[in-house]
Amino acid sequence: MSKTTHSIRRLARLVPFASALFVLAGCASITPIGELLDNSSRYDGKTVRIAGEVKGSAGVLVLSAYQVSDGTGTLTVVNEGGSAPPTGARVGVKGTFQKLFNLGFKSLAVLREQSRFRP
Repeated sequence: MSKTTHSIRRLARLVPFASALFVLAGCASITPIGELLDNSSRYDGKTVRIAGEVKGSAGVLVLSAYQVSDGTGTLTVVNEGGSAPPTGARVGVKGTFQKLFNLGFKSLAVLREQSRFRP
């Protein structure tokens, strides 16, 4: 067997493994919204990634806000200088989580959007 053939076969065995790791790494980095709200002090000021469906949006001049729901909770995302995605769209958002205050057992918080991605 030639060196080239051996190298190609070796590479072919590694591609599925590397692909699986890439997919798992992307999934692992999305934090459930319920986790953020239940542990808001832990995540306050941290950069996180969420994914879900846009439930509603509003915009005024250069500030827009929209709500993202993922089945575990709903979080308001604030976007400065950009537009909100349409209601019903599936979005992924990377941003800074900010706990505003707690009301009993519920937390009021926002995510300041840094970027969007396809979930």
